[in-house]
Amino acid sequence: MNKVTPTSGLQTASTSIGTDEGYMPGFGNDFETEALPGALPKGQNSPQKCEYGLYGEQLSGTAFTAPNHQNERTWCYRIRPSVKHTHRFEKIDLPLWKSAPNIEPDIISLGQYRWDPVPHSEDALTWLTGMRTMTTAGDVNTQTGMASHVYLVTQSMVDAYFYSADSELLIVPQEGRLRFCTELGVIDLEPQEIAIIPRGLVYRVEVIEGPCRGFVCENYGQKFTLPDRGPIGANCMANRRDFKAPIAAFEDRETPSTVTVKWCGQFHQTSIGHSPLDVVAWHGNYAPCKYDLRNYCPVGAVLFDHPDPSIFTVLTAPSGVAGTANIDFVLFRDRWNVAENTFRPPWYHKNIMSELMGNICGIYDAKPKGFVPGGISLHNMMLPHGPDKNAFEGASNAELKPEYLANTMSFMFETRFPQHLTEFAAKKAPLQDDYIDCWNDLEKKFDGTPGVK
Repeated sequence: MNKVTPTSGLQTASTSIGTDEGYMPGFGNDFETEALPGALPKGQNSPQKCEYGLYGEQLSGTAFTAPNHQNERTWCYRIRPSVKHTHRFEKIDLPLWKSAPNIEPDIISLGQYRWDPVPHSEDALTWLTGMRTMTTAGDVNTQTGMASHVYLVTQSMVDAYFYSADSELLIVPQEGRLRFCTELGVIDLEPQEIAIIPRGLVYRVEVIEGPCRGFVCENYGQKFTLPDRGPIGANCMANRRDFKAPIAAFEDRETPSTVTVKWCGQFHQTSIGHSPLDVVAWHGNYAPCKYDLRNYCPVGAVLFDHPDPSIFTVLTAPSGVAGTANIDFVLFRDRWNVAENTFRPPWYHKNIMSELMGNICGIYDAKPKGFVPGGISLHNMMLPHGPDKNAFEGASNAELKPEYLANTMSFMFETRFPQHLTEFAAKKAPLQDDYIDCWNDLEKKFDGTPGVK
């Protein structure tokens, strides 16, 4: 990999109580942080005059009247108000970044599909020009559903900034290291970590070590939250303390810059004369965060039967239907298998949800061949899928002693909506044409004789 010196020059506080290397722990916390002493007002949100000549401004991630446990907003104290960070817009074209609905009439999305890793390009690609949409679901205009993307990034954004008015982004790196310089602070991200960038937050993406490749789930609907644990109780799975929000950091830089906005599936660009990353202090619960997937504590069966894969949910974006997610983000990491008299890999099934899987590293136990790191598979709603013959025979005849699944980390973007292939996914990405044939050699084993297995 090539190491690239990031261009960021954000100013942060030299020390901050309760932080860990520039981050504050917790998920959905009401944080407060300042890069200059006294910049954060005490006891009120909007004083008549803010310290340092700053402007007070609220960024709302939910409706003002959302229930208290769902209400998310952050107060920012910034060098310029956000109205100075946009001017007249002009439309620009990012042809490989698609939004739902995007239904290509000559493409069949009904099927079981798998792709090799999307190869790196010789072109210099930024976060915006390197985004490649694989599937879309729902409708960006009604704020339901999602899109899944692969990103290929080799070049930092310089004096260029972006925000999505359509969606929050869940980012899953697979190769390389990226830096997200946001209005609320800096997040460095590497494989086996994830980040969430909220809707409406301005940021710039820099390459720390490249080339970079990974996956993005673009969530049009309600924000990601932690799943209810139900009878599991208060602990395990993803714990709140392991999420990290950045401390305040700001730029006071006068330089010609561009801000690109994704709005209703279209891209618009405006020119300004300064950096928009000028928040000196902030407090609230609407903020970007990162999470180390190696901290995920899986829960499983300790006697018999393989539980539903929902037991491995890291994050969920709820819908209006209780228990049926707009999106679930599910993780299959290294773990012990100990169930007795049990077919241990995921069983054959047909599901109301549409499942897009990605391999971060290692081997996935239900598909030990062909599903390589960087690869993707799609099993759309109500299409049967499950282990291939080798996985089935191996699991059916294995000695059922405790088995540690090592060297494995795969994930799933699962949604209640059908996922439609883009033209890029169907015609340009490295589709494995023979994937559907992986079940051809499954044998009829029916005998009809009592007691025969």
